[in-house]
Amino acid sequence: MPVLTEAVKEMKGYKLHIVKTDKYKTNTIVWKMKAPLTQDAVTKRALLPHVLQSSSAKYPTTAALRSYLDELYGATLFIDLAKKGEYQVISFSLEIANEKFLSNPSPLLQKGFELLAEVLTNPNVSGDSLDSETVEKEKRILKQRIQSVFDDKMRYSNVRLLEEMCKGEPYALQVNGQADDVDPITPSNLYEYYKKAFAEDEMDLYVIGDVNEDEVIGFANDLLQFENRTPQMVQSTEVNKKSEVQEIKEQQDVKQGKLNIGYRTNIAYGDSEYYALQVFNGIFGGFSHSKLFINVREKASLAYYVASRLESHKGLMMVMSGIDLANYDQAIGIIREQMEAMRKGEFTDQEIDQTKAVVRNQMLETVDTARGLTEVLYHNVVSDSNIDLNTWLEEMQKTTKEDIIAVAKKIDLDTIYFLTGKEAVVNG
Repeated sequence: MPVLTEAVKEMKGYKLHIVKTDKYKTNTIVWKMKAPLTQDAVTKRALLPHVLQSSSAKYPTTAALRSYLDELYGATLFIDLAKKGEYQVISFSLEIANEKFLSNPSPLLQKGFELLAEVLTNPNVSGDSLDSETVEKEKRILKQRIQSVFDDKMRYSNVRLLEEMCKGEPYALQVNGQADDVDPITPSNLYEYYKKAFAEDEMDLYVIGDVNEDEVIGFANDLLQFENRTPQMVQSTEVNKKSEVQEIKEQQDVKQGKLNIGYRTNIAYGDSEYYALQVFNGIFGGFSHSKLFINVREKASLAYYVASRLESHKGLMMVMSGIDLANYDQAIGIIREQMEAMRKGEFTDQEIDQTKAVVRNQMLETVDTARGLTEVLYHNVVSDSNIDLNTWLEEMQKTTKEDIIAVAKKIDLDTIYFLTGKEAVVNG
């Protein structure tokens, strides 16, 4: 496949990543800023980007900002919050039409840069406080966002697994923060945190599209300059090692049980075994041809859904399943058996080949969008590594059966969490 080359430039206070490609009809500008997850900052950090994208000094209402986006041929601006290992990452993404495809030669890329710079560097401030109306509105919405996790039992059970499994580790914190910490946030202390974040975060700007590199560097240089900094790094991923498997059962008024199981893979993005871990996960529970899907759902008819997924920067694998309340012991038994089968190498070359093909297709589908490509490239920033897409695909393709078995033997079962109904009699 063609190599997508990423040019990386040191700018004032951040790194600029340019991917020149004619693959897309739009240009995408993504601003990412990361800092270690901490109890005292996580909720402010969850609120801040929503406040910044609601209004700015030049566009003091959400309606004014959205109206200007419409003028830019329907450009879109959205934000995202994510946990990547022990970091909390804020993303601002602006997608804008490429002026090359328009009859009106308006300098859209420049205008996109100007708008992003406005949102990031020119907030709606009065004195030493962010606009109080905007802050209060976004605080109400953030509370609803946090509550919505409790209401969605699939998400809730995954959050609870991580809270129990990673107790005492930053990763236990929820990306949207904590409801109790929302009210104490004021327009003034949030503005203080805004200044702190832009002074201390590790910041990266991605520009993806059919762009002129020198022009992009010029826009970035003119519009986005910050103090140079040494970003705060997580020194090592803290791990709350347990002497035995932890089993947690929580009762709520639910009809369907949620069984979530957490493993420590002891492998992170950038490690040499990481590629084999991807293939392992695909065979074990990542796809519809996986052992979990076939044995737990299809053959035993125990689960409404079952899948495993990786957290690549924290070294975790989570198994998520929805089961009838009475099937707890049987479901856990079969899941454990599938892990043992992986350790013994009880999988075929055909399963390996099929999984590699699906992993490859999934990766190529991800980088088929500019946002997906940005996420893939950003793994290198979080892990402080330098793996290009072709290397990733080649190393994954080289994975042998022995590599997969070796990975399986490194994986430790850590925590079993079961959200069960109040009426259920669970033998545990």
